[in-house]
Amino acid sequence: MGTQDLQGFLFLLFLPLLQPRGASAGSLHSPGLSECFQVNGADYRGHQNRTGPRGAGRPCLFWDQTQQHSYSSASDPQGRWGLGAHNFCRNPDGDVQPWCYVAETEEGIYWRYCDIPTCHMPGYLGCFVDSGAPPALSGPSGTSTKLTVQVCLRFCRMKGYQLAGVEAGYACFCGSESDLARGRLAPATDCDQICFGHPGQLCGGDGRLGVYEVSVGSCQGNWTAPQGVIYSPDFPDEYGPDRNCSWALGPPGAALELTFRLFELADPRDRLELRDAASGSLLRAFDGARPPPPGPLRLGTAALLLTFRSDARGHAQGFALTYRGLQDAAEDPAAPEGSAQTPAAPLDGANVSCSPRPGTPQAAMGARVFSTVTAVSVLLLLLLGLLRPLRRRSCLLAPGKGSPALGPSRGPRRSWAVWYRQPRGVPLPCSPGDPQVEGSAAGYRPLSASSQSSLRSLISAL
Repeated sequence: MGTQDLQGFLFLLFLPLLQPRGASAGSLHSPGLSECFQVNGADYRGHQNRTGPRGAGRPCLFWDQTQQHSYSSASDPQGRWGLGAHNFCRNPDGDVQPWCYVAETEEGIYWRYCDIPTCHMPGYLGCFVDSGAPPALSGPSGTSTKLTVQVCLRFCRMKGYQLAGVEAGYACFCGSESDLARGRLAPATDCDQICFGHPGQLCGGDGRLGVYEVSVGSCQGNWTAPQGVIYSPDFPDEYGPDRNCSWALGPPGAALELTFRLFELADPRDRLELRDAASGSLLRAFDGARPPPPGPLRLGTAALLLTFRSDARGHAQGFALTYRGLQDAAEDPAAPEGSAQTPAAPLDGANVSCSPRPGTPQAAMGARVFSTVTAVSVLLLLLLGLLRPLRRRSCLLAPGKGSPALGPSRGPRRSWAVWYRQPRGVPLPCSPGDPQVEGSAAGYRPLSASSQSSLRSLISAL
């Protein structure tokens, strides 16, 4: 059994101890069941470790074993991209969706996108077939060489429609919920065309519509559903300068719970205020220098007014927050175990948060899980140290997300790198003792005999 196989077996053995309690499948329209709040899934921190859902697709490589590529746990020491000693899908380079490195194939493919059903931002309704006769969305349409998701949302919002659909990277269609009743869902991976106006967003596909609710990124609104999501203006694009937006929250219940999933403001002059809708009193104030506290934020008011203002230079990703109404302002029995309850803050907007007290059942459970994870981590490190000398690697021809080429570029647009390391008993024309080449090749398995023969012929012809 190899190092990766043994690590995968031990991870699966202890995975039930690490999964969050209460996780269940359900409609992606519920914000509580969505694992992504950015359109490209850059904030995904879930546990899918194959390129397909529910065990389908190819297994991902561990990020602490991909040092030969551009992205590894070593290139993310602060954990900003979510890389580490695991093989979960991530999006460290701002690509259109999460991906992972996979074992090298004979075709030279060494990474793939991950199809993650729970990684679609709330407000995205799915990928739909558009045969054109009749169109999937029956309202106005248009095309633009600068199309982004928000450009289409804004167009349909101004036309008074509920839904907006992007197609083929440059086309925008508007429609209503009645159009979706006769619509036909397509696989999520069919909507794979990059938006002409933003390389980090997907705008449908060929004959495929990516459909959104136009409320995403709106500058105002009145929200009365029991739970939902509010995005900063122009989301998923960056918010612009001189924005002055407000949203009224009035879900059923005696209190409110907010959770900030994203928060990135440009500077202290870009400010988000939370006010009691009845009295107008300031409850909280956050800006680029004072972000909100982590975890749920509970407010003892049934109606809330959110206002956001940016200055003349404001440009940043913005924010995404989920809300839900609470029946009891003092305690909510349906709240997740261990969630922090934040009391009302003074009017200066200072952030105050409380953690579970030592000795409570939540703290005891956390200690047990921490001890188990620590023991497993130590065991994995010991096994890695024992098995590392047994690994052997082969060759790679790698464009794209790999390391820079070791040799001169063979064209203005793309460069290739050939990395050698002698596998078991198969001679290859590599330079012995070259630390750069050997360091780049760490992490690859031996190719088949036929592939080695073809690769030797290719190297001889270079």
